[in-house]
Amino acid sequence: QVQLAESGGGLVQPGGSLRLSCAASGFTFSRYAMNWYRQPPGKERELVARISSVGDVRKYGDSVKGRVTISRDNGKNTVYLQMNSLKPEDTAVYYCYADYPLSGPGYWGQGTQVTVSS
Repeated sequence: QVQLAESGGGLVQPGGSLRLSCAASGFTFSRYAMNWYRQPPGKERELVARISSVGDVRKYGDSVKGRVTISRDNGKNTVYLQMNSLKPEDTAVYYCYADYPLSGPGYWGQGTQVTVSS
């Protein structure tokens, strides 16, 4: 049973910080690149960040570059998203996605809500 369980979302004030976690099970976590996507209300899903399987290459979406850091702990089968200087436009459901093209389609988590509001 493959599982990706996001946590750490919630309500935060503009300018605040939040750290999301995604705990994986049921597959070989260390072989997969890990991604964070988000979907604001009424908008399309967009890539927030991506990290390679061993954590040596990172990619960020333009809208969050400089405010977000993705990291992973392969010993804990967990990927993290540290978000700083949060803005109201960061409000969205944030999804974890495991990506291993050589093995076919990846896996999606259920999502966690982030709301940035005063």
